[in-house]
Amino acid sequence: MLKKSIISFLLLFFTLHSAFAREINTYKPPFKHEKQPQSIPFKPLLSVSKPWKVCAVYPHLKDSYWLSINYGMVKQAKTLGITLKVLEAGGYPELKKQKRQLQYCKQWGADAIILGTVDRTAYNGILSQFTGDIPVFSMTNDIDMSDPDIKMHIKAKVGVDWYYMGKQAGVFLAQRHPKGSGKVKVAWLPGPKQRGGTKPVNSGFLDAIQNSDIEVVSTLWADNSKELQRNLIQQLFIEHPDINYIVGGAVAAEVAISELRTNHKTDDVKIISTYLSHGVYRGLRRGKILFSPTDKMAQQAQMSIDQAVRYLENKPMEFDLAPKIQPLTPEYLPKEVITDSLSPAEYRPVFNVENHDVAH
Repeated sequence: MLKKSIISFLLLFFTLHSAFAREINTYKPPFKHEKQPQSIPFKPLLSVSKPWKVCAVYPHLKDSYWLSINYGMVKQAKTLGITLKVLEAGGYPELKKQKRQLQYCKQWGADAIILGTVDRTAYNGILSQFTGDIPVFSMTNDIDMSDPDIKMHIKAKVGVDWYYMGKQAGVFLAQRHPKGSGKVKVAWLPGPKQRGGTKPVNSGFLDAIQNSDIEVVSTLWADNSKELQRNLIQQLFIEHPDINYIVGGAVAAEVAISELRTNHKTDDVKIISTYLSHGVYRGLRRGKILFSPTDKMAQQAQMSIDQAVRYLENKPMEFDLAPKIQPLTPEYLPKEVITDSLSPAEYRPVFNVENHDVAH
């Protein structure tokens, strides 16, 4: 009797757990500049009618941000039993390669394409040349929905406004150093110039530190490569040996930890990241990084797969979605937020999923 009671309790527990929904934002009206977020529960699909073919195109897999997107996408594809093909361009300058990859998705016979674009406006007027009539779903990186061709072919999108990622980092810093508290010098390393989410991150950060005692003494741009970011930081120490903060993307923040240690500046310079990665998470846990927001990459990818499949199956769906941005500090690292954000430490990229053991 006791054994049956325990089994019944466990079944109830797992039923309730699977029904638990994370709160996310949907934007109304969708795709508009002036849109308002509404909080809704996100309950991902658990089954589909057939093993749909979804082709996902990423800017790169150079850092753990996109690795975590890959993890969330692959996990949801396996859950649903769909076929997933993943392609990555190799970096934000690789527009020509990404265009060829979109053509490959079309030739492969994709039912849907998920696009993490390398450039917000690169496909203006020409997206249909590469995708034909295949429905396209924008993910993570913003795309210009004011363009008629893009508006016709992008059916839905998932992704936060990166202005608010940059703004959260800036607000955290400005609150530490309000106007009149004493000037501090900041080096700003936002990432690749005019690519991905860098432009809105830059605007959000600079807006947030107005009317504070933050002085940006150097702004250095480079692609999200550890080698390139390391070169910038080494250059920075030569030109500005008296800086107080390094603020930048996750790759810059990760590299800064080791460079500060090498240059014996660990006690002099603090680090803030504009987004989360595995290295940034470790830095937060060790107190080496003071702050990072997360836009919950793994959850984003799950949402994007869900969106594409809902569209293909004519199921109710939201067209403009984003996770809720979560600020993280060494003192605040909730387990569920990390689970929604990062892939497991041992995870490696997966480029093909054909999990057709799932009943349809």
